[in-house]
Amino acid sequence: MTSIFLRSTCAVLAASVLLTGCEDMSPTTAGVLSGLAGGALAGGIAKAAGASNSTAIAAGMAAGAAIGAAVYIIAKHQATERQRRVAEERARLAYERMSAERKARVRKRRYIAVSTVRESNAVGQKSVMVFDTQNQQVVGNNVYDVKNAPRDGQVSKFDTYTAEYVGSGS
Repeated sequence: MTSIFLRSTCAVLAASVLLTGCEDMSPTTAGVLSGLAGGALAGGIAKAAGASNSTAIAAGMAAGAAIGAAVYIIAKHQATERQRRVAEERARLAYERMSAERKARVRKRRYIAVSTVRESNAVGQKSVMVFDTQNQQVVGNNVYDVKNAPRDGQVSKFDTYTAEYVGSGS
């Protein structure tokens, strides 16, 4: 019985690895698929470790919800000079004010996400840019309009960058 769960878990993991290459997927679809795959994997591992069916299902559902929770990017567009300047100022200020512990954690990840001013064409709750803590500058020239404002400390994916949200730096 355990080998069936292990094989199923491996199949789900392999499928999820293959699906990560589908860059045409919307953030919602990617979040749902990642949550399902991660939940199935966690449930399979729990069951293989000897957990009861109900415990394995609960573990899988909790893991799936955590994995699937993400910042949903509604739109991506080029930053104005003002947005870029404000994002850099806010990111530098946020990084400067961080505790030593948080700075160490952020340095490992390298990138932080910071809110910037919203322009008239913004469609989400927040406009966010990604800042490179090693180079001390905004990465690229993209502004991400996100559906829901991320929480301070929330780690999210913006294109190929995994960044910790630091708010507006104040």
